[in-house]
Amino acid sequence: FRDPQKARDYLKGSVFPIVIKADGEAAGKGVVVAQDYAEADAAIHRMMEKRVFGASGETVVIEECLFGQEISVMAFVDGETVVPMVGVQDHKRIGEGDTGSNTGGMGAYAPVPIATPELVEDIKVRILQPAVHAVRETGIPYRGILYAGVMVTASGPYCMEFNARFGDPETQVVLPLLETDLADILNAAVDVELDRLPVTFSERAAVCVVLSSAGYPETSDNGRVITGLESAEKLDAVAVFHAGTASDDAGRIITAGGRVLGVTATGEDFREARERCYAAVSRISFQGAYYRRDIGHHALSVAG
Repeated sequence: FRDPQKARDYLKGSVFPIVIKADGEAAGKGVVVAQDYAEADAAIHRMMEKRVFGASGETVVIEECLFGQEISVMAFVDGETVVPMVGVQDHKRIGEGDTGSNTGGMGAYAPVPIATPELVEDIKVRILQPAVHAVRETGIPYRGILYAGVMVTASGPYCMEFNARFGDPETQVVLPLLETDLADILNAAVDVELDRLPVTFSERAAVCVVLSSAGYPETSDNGRVITGLESAEKLDAVAVFHAGTASDDAGRIITAGGRVLGVTATGEDFREARERCYAAVSRISFQGAYYRRDIGHHALSVAG
């Protein structure tokens, strides 16, 4: 819809919950799952009239709400061959229990119990390969990273979105598990030789927890001094990835964005990786720091 009134007219006869998306880049925040007409009307106002996402809100897409678990399946592609990476589960909502506003991602883990080899192969055949082949038929084959956001429903996987890039924070848990040299993979993608290169991933697990600044995702609280980074990185199998950070005149690391840090840990299994990750997170501090304490809760329920 490009006319807010026509969008509202459609919504008056719709079944709720329903999904409203800004048709453009919105830093991962342009999706609203409206539970009733009032929420949908507010979303139309914010996107199309208030223009909180700028030009991305000139058009909105209204979709059926699918129920299930969402996973991210990224793949290396060379225009012909598709090589899926290990399945990942991102945590897009700001609140624990997957509540509150959408964000760019508050954490992720891999592997995902529901992302079995059979399901990933199904996603490859039904979603990824058809997209790669369709783009190739335009005469401009795509080589690089194809990211599919997938909802796994009772009737199978449905593609929610595509991105022509690595995912954030999904990449922070996928690449630490990659055993094949990334440079070799990228060169093979450029040279259309992915079919000749075995790509393997570790059987270990990885967990990433995002620390955000106060007010995120609506605002960010910048200039807060961050402490504990060196202490966190001294722990085994831990890496701290900087996102919204900067240095002040005194050389101190300070907050400079909504999502400030991504703390990643690997382990022999999910529980070990998760424990290491949260141990590292506990050593980092800045005023207004926020993070979800339930990253990987779907995997925890499976593990009992």
